[in-house]
Amino acid sequence: MIQIPSWELIKKYDRPGPRYTSYPTAPEWTDAFKAPQYEAHLARADQEKGPLSIYVHLPFCREMCRFCGCNVIATHDRSRADGYLDVLEKEVALVAERLKDRRTASQLHWGGGTPTFLDEKQLVRCHDILARHFTFTKDAEKAIEIDPAITRKSQIEVLAKLGFNRISMGVQDFDAKVQEVVGRIQGEKETADLVQAARDNGFKGVNLDLIYGLPYQTPDTWKSTLERILAIHPDRMAVFGFAYVPWSKPHQRLLPQEALPKTEQRVELFLGAVEAFTKAGYRLIGLDHFALESDELAVAQTGGYLYRNFQGYTVRPADDTVAFGMTSISDIGGAYAQNAHKLKDWEAHVLAGKVPVERGASMSQDDVMRRFAINRVMCLLRLDLREIGQKFGSEARAALESDLKSGVQELQDDGLVTFDGDVLKVTPLGQLLVRNVAMLFDAYLKKADGKKQFSRTV
Repeated sequence: MIQIPSWELIKKYDRPGPRYTSYPTAPEWTDAFKAPQYEAHLARADQEKGPLSIYVHLPFCREMCRFCGCNVIATHDRSRADGYLDVLEKEVALVAERLKDRRTASQLHWGGGTPTFLDEKQLVRCHDILARHFTFTKDAEKAIEIDPAITRKSQIEVLAKLGFNRISMGVQDFDAKVQEVVGRIQGEKETADLVQAARDNGFKGVNLDLIYGLPYQTPDTWKSTLERILAIHPDRMAVFGFAYVPWSKPHQRLLPQEALPKTEQRVELFLGAVEAFTKAGYRLIGLDHFALESDELAVAQTGGYLYRNFQGYTVRPADDTVAFGMTSISDIGGAYAQNAHKLKDWEAHVLAGKVPVERGASMSQDDVMRRFAINRVMCLLRLDLREIGQKFGSEARAALESDLKSGVQELQDDGLVTFDGDVLKVTPLGQLLVRNVAMLFDAYLKKADGKKQFSRTV
């Protein structure tokens, strides 16, 4: 059972920290990493075997939600997607040309924005662009993020025919006042109907996204939302803490800051979700995901092959991810490579025949080792130093032992972890503060350059 931390403990550990959807984290990436560096890592990846994962960023939304931390283009002009797909087609060809011997994919994810901003014909075209260059395995996982408020059942049917089998729907909160202030109006019935339509068309692992920490959320209104979510009975839920980062997302300044729940209230909201969902038979996965015990996420955690990436917790059947579209991030050949943030820059690079990478980072051996260790903590809630030694060598184990020597005693004293000299285990109490535990192994946080800005860990 999850334990409730004391207020003193919450205050102690409430500090800025990464969510570890990557390591090194994005502030460590550099704009010195451009197309030539990315192409070198593509060449390295082309020499490897095994299927790829493909991510496509479709940035268009009908409205800009005020809480949003994604890179989106708000417009009602659906024809803009046609021009975007014209450029995407050229980018896919450019990258595929550099992956001559590695064209099989076992995973596809469309994120946004709102991918179902595209109409049925545009959805088919987007998939055809990829299928022209890559072959999907018979058991490929094809996932898409949607906004139920603008998605039609006919789009669900088209996606199913294209082989999509996993779907994630943003809900955030069903309370009318909260929806109004954050600019995301969405009915309970239309969400339930879309979930049913997805299941009728063969989708598995149906996920709903919630956000706690939004303006005007209270324990009572949140409890009502949780009850309504449970009535829909999704296979999975992601319950994200709202990241208030107005310095990087200026539109968040439109939110009434005085109405944002304070730290203690945020914890109360999250614990409310933990209690409601675990009582209903869901398992808390890592930091912020919940899954039925029969769901693939729960099975993967038990089996030790759960992974964390830019889409959150996932069962990752591919070692390398190649990403397309503006701002998309590839994780391939030992590097992170991010495409240009601005639409016009992304288009200009592609139309000039260049891969549109704007920044990134090549991983050192130490980075690879620490990413593995942090993922073990974030996903499996344990880290076995014997495994580190076997996989990366005695020096790698010694480096992590040095980290533990400087910080593990405090974590043990506060009841967040146990450590027997070989195995670090995150306690039920520590699971609520697992980002703080993972930070122990982050070599970059030890550099006092003062340039990093992260959301708070509580």
